Amino acid sequence: MTDASQGPPGAGGSGEEALTAARRAKAERVRAAGQRPFANDADLGDRVWLREIRDRFASALLPGAGSEENPQYDAGRVAALAGGVEVHVAGRLIARRGFGKAVFLRLRDASAELQLFAKLDVMGEGFAALEQLDVGDHVEARGLPMVTKTGELSLELSSLRLLTKAYRPLPEKWHGLTDVDLRYRRRYVDLVANPAVASVLRARTLIVQGLRAFLDARGFLEVETPTLHAIVGGAAARPFCTHHNALDLPLFLRIAPELYLKRLLVGGLERVYELGRSYRNEGLSPRHNPEFTMLEFYQAYATYETLMDLTVELLRSVDGHLERGMVALGKGADYRGWVERRPFTLAEPFARVTMRDAIAGSVARLGLPPDACARLEACGRRLADALTRDPGARTDEETRGLVQSYQGASASAGRVEWYNLIRGLAKAENDGERTFALYEYLAEPFLCEQYRSEREYPYDDGTQIRAVNKSRPVFVIDYPFETSPLARRKDADPTLTDRFELFVHSRELCNAFSELNDPDDQAARFQEQVRKKRRGADETMDYDEDYVRALEHGMPPAAGFGLGVDRLVMMLAAQDSIRDVIAFPLLRPEASPG
Repeated sequence: MTDASQGPPGAGGSGEEALTAARRAKAERVRAAGQRPFANDADLGDRVWLREIRDRFASALLPGAGSEENPQYDAGRVAALAGGVEVHVAGRLIARRGFGKAVFLRLRDASAELQLFAKLDVMGEGFAALEQLDVGDHVEARGLPMVTKTGELSLELSSLRLLTKAYRPLPEKWHGLTDVDLRYRRRYVDLVANPAVASVLRARTLIVQGLRAFLDARGFLEVETPTLHAIVGGAAARPFCTHHNALDLPLFLRIAPELYLKRLLVGGLERVYELGRSYRNEGLSPRHNPEFTMLEFYQAYATYETLMDLTVELLRSVDGHLERGMVALGKGADYRGWVERRPFTLAEPFARVTMRDAIAGSVARLGLPPDACARLEACGRRLADALTRDPGARTDEETRGLVQSYQGASASAGRVEWYNLIRGLAKAENDGERTFALYEYLAEPFLCEQYRSEREYPYDDGTQIRAVNKSRPVFVIDYPFETSPLARRKDADPTLTDRFELFVHSRELCNAFSELNDPDDQAARFQEQVRKKRRGADETMDYDEDYVRALEHGMPPAAGFGLGVDRLVMMLAAQDSIRDVIAFPLLRPEASPG
């Protein structure tokens, strides 16, 4: 963004203060001239979106001329299509060049950008309004579509009016707003300085629309359930605590809507879903924000196998909705860029592997001996015994020697967090928790390396490739019942549950299972959660007596599904951090100056 009054970028300081003072002085001159620098009388009834203008003159594009960002147009064809009729536009000025009797301005609205061409001999007295304008101001204008000598589609202005004066300058074009923390804190500036950020937020809206459209078309009913809960339930996580003054009642922000949604199944609503916020009092990471958006849906007379097939359909449908939506917004290039950056493909069949087989397969690929898991579990037991005697105990010499030998087994084995694995095994209270710890460290990080696609998928125009040697999504199925307190046990093996988690490039995206509808089994699992809480476990559920009562009224056999919407946006828009897909992520308070 170029501006004659623009100074060096920065969060503050005397340079920006001087620019702000100069802009305020311009606002006062506008007022002195009997006009308003913050107008509220704009009549935009006949306003035309800039994207509509570009679409209208698409047939006048010169093939192969210019660039995708600045294509060239046939002047005669544009004049013929314009028919001498002016258009009314509005938006923010993002660039300005030229002085004297001709000025070029760059206007941006929510749909696109377009050049404005202001000439003294055309605008007459109205040309003087440009003296009080700066980059960042919001304006409305009327002008005739035309083509400049350089072949750029423009509007030759007949009138221009300031609508909102921007007191603070925008970041300078060649540097932009690059400080990551500042970008998140001042997202309103980030969106202007970095158009790619706005594309991601538009993608988020399209993805949510696609989720709703998919479920609505299959007879699911969207519902809303409480976000203030009297007890902790629906997932294993630490909650945020609050208090209702009038009732003098301690409450928790919900960690999941699951138990209320399943109450609706009991009540006869056979297909329900909720898209809403959940809250978990956990740390921040590239994949975790304490406030996040979840999709949960429940289907009566279905199993977790039913939902695996449905999940594949859902993700492909939403991705197709995203592609069509971005193209319609004129952002097809952004979508293609995301697809090319994705390290995975949705076009290949999704893999399915049991947790036990995933561990065994990974042990072999890491180059570990067949008895590696048993020996690691023994290390965990020794550490657990040592911790009972000395809470500050560390791993013993035998364990360190074993880890050193395993670390050198292969390049992949060198990336395993061996000591965290052994500490996890030491905390495990049963075989199921030990199995999960082995899976989490030995198998999960390497799913993207084991399941690959070598095929190529061209776009509809055949010019670009969707997938070359990318990872395939993986359903990991049959989790231990000890780590799945709400899932139904497998009939063939009661130590396991009918549950899956979907991993896309080794990142967990969704969790689903055949629902536990046996009230006695559910009551026993709640009691086990309470026992763990009493022993100091943070991420546990309370005993939900009313939910057990609901199950006693009879819940049909059903399957349920939960998906992190923020992670889905990250995945489809090829973003590495959850903060990049949330408009206003949680941040530490900004340090006071001085």
